[in-house]
Amino acid sequence: MKLENVIYCGDNLIWLKKFPDKCIDLIYLDPPFFSNRHYEVIFNDGEEIRSFQDRWKGGINHYIEWMKERVFELHRVLKDTGSFYLHCDWHASHYLKVMCDDIFGYKNFRNEIIWCYSGGGVPKKDFAKKHDIILRYSKSKNYIFNVDDVRQSYSEEILSRPKSSYAEHSYRSIPGRKTIGWDLNPKGKHPDDWFYMPIINPDARERLRYPTQKPEALMERIIKASSNKSDLILDPFCGCGTTIAVAQRLQRKWIGIDVSPSACKLMKNRVEKNGARGVEIIGLPVNIEDLKNLPAFEFQNWCVGALGGTISPKKVGDMGIDGFTFFNRYPIQVKQSENIGRNVVDNFETALQRNKKDRGYIIALSFGKGAYEEVARIKKEGLFIELLTVDKLLGFSEEKVSDKMFEFY
Repeated sequence: MKLENVIYCGDNLIWLKKFPDKCIDLIYLDPPFFSNRHYEVIFNDGEEIRSFQDRWKGGINHYIEWMKERVFELHRVLKDTGSFYLHCDWHASHYLKVMCDDIFGYKNFRNEIIWCYSGGGVPKKDFAKKHDIILRYSKSKNYIFNVDDVRQSYSEEILSRPKSSYAEHSYRSIPGRKTIGWDLNPKGKHPDDWFYMPIINPDARERLRYPTQKPEALMERIIKASSNKSDLILDPFCGCGTTIAVAQRLQRKWIGIDVSPSACKLMKNRVEKNGARGVEIIGLPVNIEDLKNLPAFEFQNWCVGALGGTISPKKVGDMGIDGFTFFNRYPIQVKQSENIGRNVVDNFETALQRNKKDRGYIIALSFGKGAYEEVARIKKEGLFIELLTVDKLLGFSEEKVSDKMFEFY
């Protein structure tokens, strides 16, 4: 099994069970929060739309059991010198800590890190909720913590004080270490267990319009503190790839896992922009059964991408158009269904007319006789609709897709 600079697509529990024991130096995970929210996002390149769901219908106990299976495997693959950072919020942080205490051991709990930020809305009758929680564990007492790599600057208020008031900031008298009166540590302030870092500015270069994207500065502090160059970093809920992108930039090895084919493709592109070479995505859908089991939005993404198209930016009022071909912007409709009938073709005909297009594609698992008959009838009226089954798309190479599209045009 490949364990360096690789992206695995699929359920992280299945992949983790294939990892050998004690092979990872640092684990960071930002799993779906127990928040009953539904996210929909258009990625920055305009080519991917993904619904990001973190709904848990079984309640908090179901969520914790779902997480426990994965944390158990993460503990197993973590080296004895390794560290584990679990990113969560107030919805489930206390439940998750009890579960992690049970797996890692209460004495191996190191910090409850509070990530503070600002921006966004505020409630009328409550204090504004402006922080996330990161539970930090080690696997043993012998863990990496590079304190000098993550020291922080002293505040202007501290720097302006008379030296006689520096007592709490001085070097302590420790055997083998020189005590320098009341001087501040020249390397900076010892890091606190609360981080103030702004959320990503909507116009920032790193912004990918991913709903739960975390700032690179946050990941940089964690990776610098708890790993060394060439160490292996794992993010089993890798999303848009912030962890592995920062790991690549900081000269660490990395593994990313995500259930979303769209996210895996996005993170591959991101790490390659940071200099990664030969990045492989393992586990992308390769047959009909794989595609049938994808969530609807991922199935849509895959089909439009396989045709060389781009996803429609509209999700409301899209008139049944899920994407457009790269050339000439002809509409594409996707149906994750069998035996598509005449009515779907009729509705798509109306959508084409409203978009003032005379050509388009419908992609589905299979089509019924009525659909083909309706396409033939419409063709006599000068409107061209091609019905493409998913098994045909699986057999297309990029060249064949282009040839097919030009042949149709």
